[in-house]
Amino acid sequence: MIRRSLSLLAVAALTMLLAAGPVAAAAPFPTRLNLPAGWMPEGITAGPGTTVYVGSLAGMGIWAADVRTGQGHVLVQPWGGPAAGVEYDAAANRIWVAGASDGTATGTVRVFDAATGDPLQTYTFTPSGFLNDLVVTDSAVYVTDSNNAWLDVIPLGDDGALPDPGDVTTLPLTGITFEPGQFNANGIVATRGWLIVVDSFTGGLFRVDPATGDATEISTGGVSVTNGDGLELLGSTLYVVRNADQIVEAFRLAGGLSSATWLGNLDPLDALSVTTTAAVQAGSVWVVNARFGVATTEYWVTRFTLRP
Repeated sequence: MIRRSLSLLAVAALTMLLAAGPVAAAAPFPTRLNLPAGWMPEGITAGPGTTVYVGSLAGMGIWAADVRTGQGHVLVQPWGGPAAGVEYDAAANRIWVAGASDGTATGTVRVFDAATGDPLQTYTFTPSGFLNDLVVTDSAVYVTDSNNAWLDVIPLGDDGALPDPGDVTTLPLTGITFEPGQFNANGIVATRGWLIVVDSFTGGLFRVDPATGDATEISTGGVSVTNGDGLELLGSTLYVVRNADQIVEAFRLAGGLSSATWLGNLDPLDALSVTTTAAVQAGSVWVVNARFGVATTEYWVTRFTLRP
């Protein structure tokens, strides 16, 4: 009788499950993230969970979005200036922002609380050209100035403590040819005790000693990265976003960073319109469309298939 009762219960449960229809599959990740009208993005960085942060060259602040749902909101309110490169500092839950250029010889880097969007500190560099991209290490924040042959440096204290605004320095770069009037050093990442910088104008990748500024070109086997803009690193795979070419290339870095093997181009899952920077998040590469030279208010982030 007990076995019969259990069998009847199992049959009833199965009948109810079939009557309810198939179990709904998890919704797929969107292929694009639509940005607010007029946003004019340039930089993107991956935050905690499935979050990405996108800056605005139009001075509209920092937008936070969930790549799982495609929904977002303005986290950092406008401060009266543009945002180029953005970098999430996971150790301190902060967002660093390179201030591009406001038409003067003064450049700024700002840092915000990633939980609240509140401003924490502003660092000013004079002279300055176009403060383009930045990377956070255990000891400092390094910022590329695409018009000048140096990196701007914000030294970090113990446990990532923020320094006083007057403690900033510059690190002259040697080994990279800077062409006057051109965008030179652009995207930057850090790995294995080195910095990697892309020169947009010459199309070269460089390994930079963060202590001396000495740069050595990374051999790519003849593959040019002209118009290289944002860099993104996942393990030993380096992703290079080439803005005007609308390409995201993948390279496998050698152990000593002396060479990089071209792996191919990533496949976009939606339309492109002048891609600039990338963030790896939730198993995909998310790339902003800056749409330079396009008179429009529509902007978005395109999802790319991740290449191992």
